[in-house]
Amino acid sequence: MTSQSHSQEIITRHLCMAADVEKYSRLDTPSQEAFQADLVRVLEEAAVLSGLDRTAWERQPQGDQEFAVLPLETQEPVVLGGFVRNLAVRLGESNANRAEEERMRLRLAIDFGVARTAALGYSGPAPVSVARYLNAPQLKRVLEALGSTDLALIVSDRIYQDVVRLRGEGQGLDPSRYVRVHVHQKEFSGYGWIHVPEHGREELEPLVADPEPEEAEAPRPPTW
Repeated sequence: MTSQSHSQEIITRHLCMAADVEKYSRLDTPSQEAFQADLVRVLEEAAVLSGLDRTAWERQPQGDQEFAVLPLETQEPVVLGGFVRNLAVRLGESNANRAEEERMRLRLAIDFGVARTAALGYSGPAPVSVARYLNAPQLKRVLEALGSTDLALIVSDRIYQDVVRLRGEGQGLDPSRYVRVHVHQKEFSGYGWIHVPEHGREELEPLVADPEPEEAEAPRPPTW
């Protein structure tokens, strides 16, 4: 076996996903423990309802978030379609009996690319890009502004072009309900697409627009 063919065998591309709880640090210790358990539960329930096998996911819990590398055979349209819809429903049901300030609300980021196990978790461009998309300020603004929702999703441009734009092979994906944003986080720069279940592009566009730069105050004439 040549070194080239060996290199090709170990380079695999996976669907990668990260879910993060909004404003987790405001919670006391018992509430953080409850939210961690609830996060695992709603992700598992949404996966089961969508026909996905969570036991095959390579998961990396991180307190207020979970990063996961999905199996090679995972169907991207199912994740972007059924899983996202079921996750939104399960979150809504879980929050139904909670006070407004106690609701668990999530940011979700998804990309596809090289991801490999490493000493402290995962290496490769996909885990890095998912982390950067997850912390996009536009995604945070959307979730904060839309108080009626419990889930805000961002996908990479490659996911949008390859899956969403083609309407997901019967999974009910609607590209007109996604809005494009430019994400610049640390050394990462790229386009992503934000989607919020039950909310249209016309609601999202004002929220993702970059703030207008403040005009510098005109210098005042000297007084003598």
